[in-house]
Amino acid sequence: MKSALMVWGGWEGHEPKQCVDIFAPYLEEQDFDVRLSHSLDVYLEQDYMESLSLIVPVWTMGTITGEQEQGLLAAVRSGVGIAGWHGGMGDSFRNNTEYQFMVGGQWVAHPGGIIDCVVNIINHQDPITAGLEDFKIHSEQYYMHVDPSNQVLATTTFSGDEYPWIEGCVMPVVWKRHYGQGRVFYTSLGHVAADFDVPEARSIVQRGMLWASR
Repeated sequence: MKSALMVWGGWEGHEPKQCVDIFAPYLEEQDFDVRLSHSLDVYLEQDYMESLSLIVPVWTMGTITGEQEQGLLAAVRSGVGIAGWHGGMGDSFRNNTEYQFMVGGQWVAHPGGIIDCVVNIINHQDPITAGLEDFKIHSEQYYMHVDPSNQVLATTTFSGDEYPWIEGCVMPVVWKRHYGQGRVFYTSLGHVAADFDVPEARSIVQRGMLWASR
């Protein structure tokens, strides 16, 4: 049986527990033994961390100690997969650049707040996005600083209504990468749990977790 760790906490506005309650049962249906933790101290359990198949961080903002961060990063470098969404992975620890290097990006703005936006699938062969078409979602459109080495699977384009200087900017929404031996999946979708009522958004996270898992 594969093993997954879901660590939730941080800013409550992103509904971390509600999102965990969506995806933990899915992982269990896929024969994962799922452990939930509301503390970053779980990252200090070195032997346990490196025995995992998958880590799913759901923790927006807050702080992480150097020891906790190194426990997480060492596990991923050793081959443990990591998969996450929105601020729960892409805006977790703003002072920790090595963590951001692992993720492949960092949130910096969401112009206009909650708006109607379009997600464009640009890779129709990858198992994470195969069979999916472009779709609309009413949520935050994340503007991010992203790593050019990411393998981008879906994008969104900014209108410039809020900030004219970014009109036409094409921004990655879904990507995958490696950090050491570990597979890394990220999507900026998922501001609140209801965003995953959009079938494409839910499928992308489900598939991304399975892809990242070793």
